Amino acid sequence: MSSQQPAPVFLNLFRIRFPVAAVTSIAHRISGVLLFLFFPFLVWLLDLSLQGPDGYARAIALLQPLWVRMGLALIAWSLLHHLLSGIRFLLIDIGAGVSLRVARRTAWIVNLTGLLLGLACLWWLL
Repeated sequence: MSSQQPAPVFLNLFRIRFPVAAVTSIAHRISGVLLFLFFPFLVWLLDLSLQGPDGYARAIALLQPLWVRMGLALIAWSLLHHLLSGIRFLLIDIGAGVSLRVARRTAWIVNLTGLLLGLACLWWLL
C-alpha cells in the first residue's frame, strides 16, 4: 500500500500573472522591509547633520555620490508607496473600496502615483 506523491513542480513567479491588488500588496510589504532596513542609516544621517556645521557638511558629502542619491530615491519611493498603500488598506478595513472594481482602480492609482512620485524624487535628487 504505497501511495505515490506527485513530483514537486518548479514554481516560476515571473510566469504567474498576479492581479494588480496582489502587486500592490507585495510592493507594500517590500517597501515596509526597505523602510525598516534603512531606518538606522537615516537616523544616523539625521544625527550627524544635527551635530553642527561640520556634521552637516559631512552628511551632505555622504549624499553626493550618484548611487547614494539613487538609493535615496528608492527610500523615497518606499515611503510614498507604503503611505499610499497603507491609506488604501485602512480605507478597505473600514469598508470603503471593497468592491472588485473599486479595489482594482485604487490599486492602480496607488501603484502609478507611487511610481510617479518616486520618479519625481529621483529627478529632484539627480
